[in-house]
Amino acid sequence: MDCGTLGKQLPRGAMTQGPSPHRPPFAAVIVAAGKGLRAGQPVPKQFARWRGKPVLRHSAETLVMAGASPLVVAIPQGAEEIAHAALDGIAGVRLVSGGATRQASVQAALESLEADTPALVLIHDAARPDLPVTVIDRLLAGLASVPGAIPVLPVVDSLALDAGGHMGATADRDALRRVQTPQGFHYPAILAAHRALSPTTNAGDDAQVARAAGLAVALVEGDERLRKLTFAEDFMGETIPVRTGSGFDVHRLVDGEELWLCGVKIEHHRGLSGHSDADVAIHALVDALLGAVGQGDIGSHFPPSDPQWRGASSDRFLAHAVAQVDAAGYRVGNVDVTIICEAPKIGPHREAMRARLAAIMAVDIGAVSVKATTTERLGLTGRGEGIAAQAVATVLLRN
Repeated sequence: MDCGTLGKQLPRGAMTQGPSPHRPPFAAVIVAAGKGLRAGQPVPKQFARWRGKPVLRHSAETLVMAGASPLVVAIPQGAEEIAHAALDGIAGVRLVSGGATRQASVQAALESLEADTPALVLIHDAARPDLPVTVIDRLLAGLASVPGAIPVLPVVDSLALDAGGHMGATADRDALRRVQTPQGFHYPAILAAHRALSPTTNAGDDAQVARAAGLAVALVEGDERLRKLTFAEDFMGETIPVRTGSGFDVHRLVDGEELWLCGVKIEHHRGLSGHSDADVAIHALVDALLGAVGQGDIGSHFPPSDPQWRGASSDRFLAHAVAQVDAAGYRVGNVDVTIICEAPKIGPHREAMRARLAAIMAVDIGAVSVKATTTERLGLTGRGEGIAAQAVATVLLRN
C-alpha cells in the first residue's frame, strides 16, 4: 500500500540506474521503519549520518546503481520529511509507511510492488549500509534455481547454551551460519508467503517467512562488510564528536558604503565593498562553520555571481551555516572571530557584536568571542585599504 504522496518517486538527480548486462531485472525493498533507539543517535539510526551521509542512503544508492527498479523503502509513520531528505536525488525510489513489526513493514512494501509484477526482489535492512555489489550478484545467481537465497557467514566462535547463568550444552558451530541481508526471493512466492503467515507469528527475517511457507532457500557467501549498525559504539568511529573549522575573508574599504561588522552597523566614513553587505567578520565565521562540517565555503552556497545576493544581509548566510551544522548532526560549541583593521576601533562595539552573533546562531553569548588586532600599519589593512577577519568555530556532536 502506497501512503498517499509517499508513493511518488523522489526527484531525479545524479543517481541513475545502472544495471549490469549479466544481471537479471529485480526490484528491491529496504526496511527502514524501526525506531533504532539502541544506537543512541539524535534520530532513528537509519537516518543518522555514517561515513558522511545518512545510513539509509548508502544501501539505497548501491541497490539503484546495481539496477533495482523500483526500490521501495518502508519508513516509520510521520518520517516522510527526513526520509525524503536522506534519499533526495536517487531515482526510482518509493516510500511506504511501515507497520508495527518488521514483518508488517516488509509485507507493506511487497504489496506496493504488486502492480509492477517483478520476477525477483531483494529485501534489505537499512541498518546494514555497506552493501557489496558482489553479494547482490551472488543472490541473483542463486535465485536462478531456487525461490529464495540468503547471504551467510560461518560462525567462528565457540557456542554454548545459557543454562541459568551456567554453561549448558555446546552447539556445533560447523553447522551454524550467521545470516545477513539482503535476502533474495522470487517475488510472487515471497509475497504469498507473507500473506499466508499469521500476523501473530514473530518471524525474525524473510528467510524464516519463506521456510514457513515451505520454500527452499539457498545459502550464498555473505560479506563481513555487511555488519549491522546496532549500538552507539557502531557510530563512534564514524562520527567525530568534536570538529573545528577556520575561515578568513577580506573586503576593500570604499566611500559611499555602509560598514557592517558581526551584524552590527558601525558609523564610519567608509564602508566595505562586496556583493552582499560585505560583513567580512560574518563571512569568515560562515566559512569556519561550513568548514567544520565539510560543507565547502560561502561562495559555493551563495555565489557572488547570483544577483539575488546583491546587498543581502550577511545574517542570512550565518543562519544558513548554522542550519548546515545542525543538518550534519552537530551544534555550535563556540566561535572566535578576530577583526584585523586600523580603524574603526572595535572595542566600543565588541559586546554588541557578540550579542548579535549569539542571537543569529541561537547560542549563549558566552560561546562567542570577538576581538580585534592591527597589522602595525603594514599591508592593505595597515594602509587602511580594507578590513580582514579570521574565525575559528568548534562544533559538537549532538547527544
